[in-house]
Amino acid sequence: MSKKPEKRGLGRGLSALMADIEAEPVSPHVSESKSAISGGGISLPIEKISANPDQPRQDFHQDDLNDLAASVAEKGIIQPIIVRPDPKQAEMYQIVAGERRWRAAQIAQLHDIPVIVREMDDTEMLEVAIIENVQRADLNPVEEALGFKQLMESFGHTQEKLAKALGKSRSHIANVLRLLSLPEDVLRLLRAGELSSGHARALVTADNPSKLAAIVVSKGLSVRQTERLAKQDDADRVRAKVKRTISSGPKDADTIVLEDDLAANLNMKVSIDHKDGSSTGAITISYKTLEQLDALCQLLSARPLGGSK
Repeated sequence: MSKKPEKRGLGRGLSALMADIEAEPVSPHVSESKSAISGGGISLPIEKISANPDQPRQDFHQDDLNDLAASVAEKGIIQPIIVRPDPKQAEMYQIVAGERRWRAAQIAQLHDIPVIVREMDDTEMLEVAIIENVQRADLNPVEEALGFKQLMESFGHTQEKLAKALGKSRSHIANVLRLLSLPEDVLRLLRAGELSSGHARALVTADNPSKLAAIVVSKGLSVRQTERLAKQDDADRVRAKVKRTISSGPKDADTIVLEDDLAANLNMKVSIDHKDGSSTGAITISYKTLEQLDALCQLLSARPLGGSK
């Protein structure tokens, strides 16, 4: 009886996992549904394999699958997929890593595919599946960020540990995770490839990233132009704030006294903003409770003195 492999630490990666994995020993009397292949793996009927029900990857682009299927039909599956025995169905297996190859094999109408069988619990299976996804070359920035986030939240890994395990810099991990602070409409543009990760990073600290993202896409701005746009937007906001502060100026003593009198009568905070050199201005009354708002509404809607009965 083969011994269940010890749980590996994060970050061995799919190449390492497949290099040192111990395949299940294959009996000399192999059944028709399970045959040995070179390299220590086995070959399984494709109908005995099912997808990972908790697969982190949700997007499988059909054009890419068709291209892979054409390659699989011509050359077969060169790299075996990793599976585990299905915990709920005897003689069935679940995919741990390699679902794209399995899907492509179905399109290519292969009957058997090469696999490596490994005993894994649900937690180990999820961790390896996430690692496989974040190491994909065609991963979009949002998928990568969500993968990092899931590894940190589900398994307690720090940014430093992820960086070391995945062979990436800590700054890369941090910058990718920051993208998740962007609004959903900007993330959709990033997923679709209409914005690059460079564009998105330039928008992370912007006051209105959705507005700026729309400008970037409509005008086809470069990353450098997007950075300048974000800085200009920040500068415009600062100038507008300073202008409002200067234009309001310090309040004179009479205005302050009037504010205090109204506040005392209403039992609410009152602010009077009078424009210099003009007879216009604004009064702002701040309430703390709905009861105060109701009382203010009744006061303002009261019948004026001398009005008709």
